[in-house]
Amino acid sequence: MFEIDPTKRFSKTVENYLKYRPGYPAEIIEFLQNELDFDADSIVADIGSGTGKLTSLFVKNGNLTFAIEPNAAMRSAAEQLFSGFSNFQSVNGTAEETTINTDSVDFVIAGQAFHWFEPEKAKLEFQRILKIDGKVILVWNKRIDEKSAFMQAYNDFLINWATDYEATSLRKIDHEVLKRFYAPNNFQQKDFFHFQSFNFDGLKGRYLSCSYAFDKDHPKHEPAIDALRGIFERFQENGIIKMWYRTELFYG
Repeated sequence: MFEIDPTKRFSKTVENYLKYRPGYPAEIIEFLQNELDFDADSIVADIGSGTGKLTSLFVKNGNLTFAIEPNAAMRSAAEQLFSGFSNFQSVNGTAEETTINTDSVDFVIAGQAFHWFEPEKAKLEFQRILKIDGKVILVWNKRIDEKSAFMQAYNDFLINWATDYEATSLRKIDHEVLKRFYAPNNFQQKDFFHFQSFNFDGLKGRYLSCSYAFDKDHPKHEPAIDALRGIFERFQENGIIKMWYRTELFYG
C-alpha cells in the first residue's frame, strides 16, 4: 500500500513533468496503423493520461480521445495544452472507474500508468468501455540503465536519494503480471528507442518530475541535488548528458 494516494502523488511535480518527462516516439502511430487497423476514426481512451504526454500522439492524429486522469493538477495542465482541440475530452476518472460510456472506445491506452492501477478492477472496466474486438495498449518509457556509465550512476542515485523508488518502479511489472491481465487472450510487444539531452537544470527537473523525488520542502532535497550535480559533473560532455529510453508497447 502506498503511503501517498497514487492519484495525488504528482500534484507537486506537474511543472517539471510537463517540461522534463520524455514523450513517446511518433512511430507508435504508424505501428498501430500497420498492425492493429488503427486510423483517424478510432476512438481512444487514454487512462491515467496525466499532462498528456501520450495523449498528444492521438489528439494530433485527429482521434477523438478521452483523457482519463484523477489528479486535478495534471488534468488541468492537459486541458490547457489541448484547449484548441475539439477532439480532446478531459475526464475526471480512474482506471477502475473511468465514468465513460459502455462499448464506447476502440482502443484503451495507458502510458507510464499501469503500475498505479488495480489490475483486476481495471481489466473489468476496460472490458466494459471497449467495443467488440477493441484493443488494450500499455506503454511505458524505461530508462536503459546499462546504456552508459551515467545511466548506471543515475539509477544508483535514485536508490539512495528517493522516497520509495523501488516500490514504485516499473520493474515490478513483468510478463507474468501482463499475462494475467490480458488472459485469456495473448499479448505482443514492440519496442522503440529514443533519448533526451539535458544540461544540469534539465537533469534536475527530470529528477524532480518523479513522484519519489525529494521535493524542495524535504530536508534531504538540497543534499540530493548536490549528489545529482556531482554525477552530472562526472559524466557530462560539453555540458550535456543523454538519458536513454526503451519504449515498451504491449498490445492485445
